[in-house]
Amino acid sequence: MSAASAIATGIRTAGAVSPALAGRLAFPLFMRVGRRTPVAPADRATHAAARRGTVRIPGLRRAGADVVTYEWGTGADTVVLAHGWQSRASVFAPLVRELRSEGFRVVAFDAPANGDSPGRGTYLVDHLDTITELQHRHGAFHAIVGHSFGALAALVAVHDGIAARRVVGVAGAGSPDVFIEGFGDVVGLDRPSRDALARRFAARLFPGGPDPFERFSALRHPLPDATSLLLVHDRGDRRVPFTQSQRLAEVNGPSARLVATDGLGHNRILRADVTLDEVTAFLTAADVVGGRTAGRSGAGQAPRLERTTAS
Repeated sequence: MSAASAIATGIRTAGAVSPALAGRLAFPLFMRVGRRTPVAPADRATHAAARRGTVRIPGLRRAGADVVTYEWGTGADTVVLAHGWQSRASVFAPLVRELRSEGFRVVAFDAPANGDSPGRGTYLVDHLDTITELQHRHGAFHAIVGHSFGALAALVAVHDGIAARRVVGVAGAGSPDVFIEGFGDVVGLDRPSRDALARRFAARLFPGGPDPFERFSALRHPLPDATSLLLVHDRGDRRVPFTQSQRLAEVNGPSARLVATDGLGHNRILRADVTLDEVTAFLTAADVVGGRTAGRSGAGQAPRLERTTAS
């Protein structure tokens, strides 16, 4: 039996006696980012070509953290890329190449404890703080593109006031609850133990604050009406259920469009041709301004897109 399996067995055994104990034992494992993802060979040239920098954010423990940033291109319209859990900016390399060729300035980052950024832990607030600092540096964004955990961050950030005309969620989560459920499925936690883990998480990271599962839910807090949303999700995604994007499309109404895929899973979808084509088309489409079309950098409301499903 592996060490991970032994730990999971111990947590389940504890849960049969005391769900609160199981939640306490599961919390460090739930928060562990894990081994850093290396830069894939196919992404190295794009990764190396970036202009690197840093932004300073409060960090998970509010003691300060430096976040490594990456920038490609010099266009007037900025697109920010937000990676998922245990990932890094370089996973967007195929999309970076597409967007650079379209004349965008592309900005990405490695969250604390991910990629080249230092640290031992991270959570959604680090993504949100980083996106805020990038807005201070670059001004209003043309769009934010997020994958998985990063898609939730993009949605919450724009709901909270970050200026972005368009948002893209690839294999995106609509609520933090989905990560508790996914972890519970992997470890085999029963319902009382999952609930205890959620309470432990809220008490340790947000003591005395609002319920984080409500506060950071994009399902309960849809995007502003003027923001268009593209969702790309695989029906067979085992990490973040396809139903998350279905629900996001529903709560955001006619401003959202959902593209469904088959056979791409949770990670391969990010560099699949269908995703690259759909995202590029969405970000390069003309805005509608007072009944007429305008260029990408023109002011005005982004178009409301008809929700569709494609294989």
